[in-house]
Amino acid sequence: MRDALVAAAFRLFLERGYEQTTVDDIVALAGVGRRSFFRYFPSKEDVVFPDHERCLADMTAFLAGGSDDDEPVGRVCDAARLVLRMYAENPTFSVQRYRLTRQVPGLRAYELSVVWRYERALAEYLRRCFAARREGTLQADVIAAAVVAAHNNALRSWLRSDGRGEASSAVDHALGYVQSAFGAVPVPPVAEQPEDVVVVVARRGAPLWRVVQEIEATLGRG
Repeated sequence: MRDALVAAAFRLFLERGYEQTTVDDIVALAGVGRRSFFRYFPSKEDVVFPDHERCLADMTAFLAGGSDDDEPVGRVCDAARLVLRMYAENPTFSVQRYRLTRQVPGLRAYELSVVWRYERALAEYLRRCFAARREGTLQADVIAAAVVAAHNNALRSWLRSDGRGEASSAVDHALGYVQSAFGAVPVPPVAEQPEDVVVVVARRGAPLWRVVQEIEATLGRG
């Protein structure tokens, strides 16, 4: 029934326009009552984003299921890929929704509130990981915002192309910038330089200044 309501809603949105379609129109086309609609969707806006609650729950569970050995920035990038997977599961629907949200200001505002919830989930995870750092909260918030911005930049580029090609490659490329900027990069150990050993041969009784001069000359040649 949930899928039937979504299908009916988008058919009407495409035919009549979002503003001209009412909940009564949707339930009439789907062949159900108003109570059934509100059992699944609190509002007409929610039927446009039927899968975000599930995706947000999946993301939260994924982050909570991490271990202490996980690299935090890599983990939140992987969490963002769960959102991409949701869009890629049904490219046609995702493209239709993208076009609709571009046309309706109220839906753009609703979408921003959804994106903010994703960002908050990522930031909360990073704050826990960076709790011992001096500016852990600031770092967590900045990285979470960067992950969302990189993901959305690539995702929207894919949606503008009508869902052609592989969205994952573009998102991976964008998230790579975040990981290169904020991820933990192993620092190679500094190779120990062998100490210089200088052997100076001098005549017994040679003045000290002459010995020092020989040493300086030898080091200069090295």
